[in-house]
Amino acid sequence: MPQDTLLIIASILAVSAACQWIAWRTKIPGIVFLLVSGIMAGPVLNLLNPEALMGPLFFPFVSLSVALILFEGSLTLNFSDIRGMASVVRNMVSFGMLVTWVITALAARYALDLSWEICILFGAITTVSGPTVIVPMLRTVRPTHNIANILRWEGIIIDPIGAGMAVLTYEFILSASVADAFSHTLFTFFRLVSTGVFAGAAAGFLFGLVIRHQIIPVFLHNLSAVAAVIGVFVFSNLVQHESGLVAVTVMGMWLANMKAVPIEDMLDFKEHISILLISVLFILLAARLDLDALIGLGWGVVILFIAIQFLARPLNIMASSIGSNLTWPERHLLAWIAPRGIVAAAISALFAVQLENSGYTDASVLVPLTFFVIIATVLLQSLTARPIAMWLKVAEPEPNGFIIIGANTVGRAIGKALSDQGVKVLLADAGWDHVTKARLEGLPCYYGSPVSAHAEKHISLIGMKGILAVSALDHVNLASALHFKAEIGSGHIYILRSHKENRSGDIGRFSLNNHGYHLFSKDITFTDLSSTLSRGGEIVVTKLTAKFGFKDFLDTHGKSAQCLFALDPQGNSHVFSEKEPVKASNGWKLIYLQKKARPHHAFSGPSPLKRVKGMSSS
Repeated sequence: MPQDTLLIIASILAVSAACQWIAWRTKIPGIVFLLVSGIMAGPVLNLLNPEALMGPLFFPFVSLSVALILFEGSLTLNFSDIRGMASVVRNMVSFGMLVTWVITALAARYALDLSWEICILFGAITTVSGPTVIVPMLRTVRPTHNIANILRWEGIIIDPIGAGMAVLTYEFILSASVADAFSHTLFTFFRLVSTGVFAGAAAGFLFGLVIRHQIIPVFLHNLSAVAAVIGVFVFSNLVQHESGLVAVTVMGMWLANMKAVPIEDMLDFKEHISILLISVLFILLAARLDLDALIGLGWGVVILFIAIQFLARPLNIMASSIGSNLTWPERHLLAWIAPRGIVAAAISALFAVQLENSGYTDASVLVPLTFFVIIATVLLQSLTARPIAMWLKVAEPEPNGFIIIGANTVGRAIGKALSDQGVKVLLADAGWDHVTKARLEGLPCYYGSPVSAHAEKHISLIGMKGILAVSALDHVNLASALHFKAEIGSGHIYILRSHKENRSGDIGRFSLNNHGYHLFSKDITFTDLSSTLSRGGEIVVTKLTAKFGFKDFLDTHGKSAQCLFALDPQGNSHVFSEKEPVKASNGWKLIYLQKKARPHHAFSGPSPLKRVKGMSSS
């Protein structure tokens, strides 16, 4: 392989990683930066020509990548998540989609004066959204449970449906001169759906049995899943053209809802594969964009976008939500969020080439027009959806709570102190005695191993900011930190060492490997805190004032108090740890462990707001 080709491939991967990192830092969907990078590398600087780079493998690579992305998304579609809202999703991907299709086609016809054939095909292509843009946007917007699940389900299910409608439109266009064009299209639709559903269901059932009965070892699950998805996709397409996307979506949904089939490891692996494929695909597809053709469309594209954003989507939601339990604010936010993604970009590229070869000259506008809709919807909605959700009061607040690993004396005391100040907590412990005591004290508690498959289904991370691992067993703390790292992030994992002699052991190495931080201080251990509480120590809450600031607190208490947490005036929680110093000031509350009870008259600062007394050691 020529060195310049290797350089291009390496550059694409490096830019992909950089775009995803920028997206993570700015909390803007990565598609924005990926599209900009692709446009700069392709039509602007002429550094990247995807078809010259990959030759005849380019479009097969696009198709297989989309199949794997859709399979990964459908693996998350558990029917229990959408209970009570299934009718809304069903309506949105059926006659709601038809509303969007018709309005988009009419707007394209009268705003851009394109042929009816291209307008109808464009309307079908732009009905799809997809998990590639919905999931990153949901992470930023953090809407209520109902909205998040509806948008996620719609985004995944509508991709194969929209692609199928685009295929039918394409078939109808090519057979329009034939007398039985309509019946031919209906027959194609029947074959596409039946082939995709049958192939996907059969593959999902058989692969689920293979995993359930451990016919293949765990370390081969991911490789086998990729091979199975590609095999089903190709087989289904051979039987009926373009039915593969339906097949892989059905296969993923079947596995997600099949009992006793462990798919957690597959989900993690597929998520990493999807991020890679999405990043590379967007750069490659954007590099093919014809900017002159896009500019040549004129102001008509703005009218088209206004019709899609402010007419088609609201009417879709209005019709689909009739008779549902959705509140009006929830319907308003659903009417605003409908970004287009990778599937729209991919199928527009595929059909544009095929129609141009068939003599449809205005098919050349399909790709730039679709990319304009993708860019416009993603930019507008990603920048405005969170403020709109907050204004409508359908956004989850900033996560501020903690999962506390260990319902022992220390965990219960910390949990009680935080809970009393309005901070959400959930204690997790495999010891029934500890759990019983926590529940008697009014603390929410999960009974069982926090790293078990059962815990993954029953421990909700909604509203949770970090992990406080305060178990007396180091291996439990380490396992919990590793388990929650992917969801919470290592920057919000805090581990309490059990004994001082472990300082250079596993916990010490763990923190140095950027998987978490020492809770409170490197010199503080579970034994220290448990011993202090058992000797009558108290966790105290006090408020800082202009006359008695943080420095005055430290001067007054010295080593007799260990700062644990701080709450700023907005109620946000901050952990004292090795991560970074907490800069508490006027109006903040300090939660600290008073190591030795002091006579009240000797306390020179403000009176403590709350005391949590030590409990018998457990």
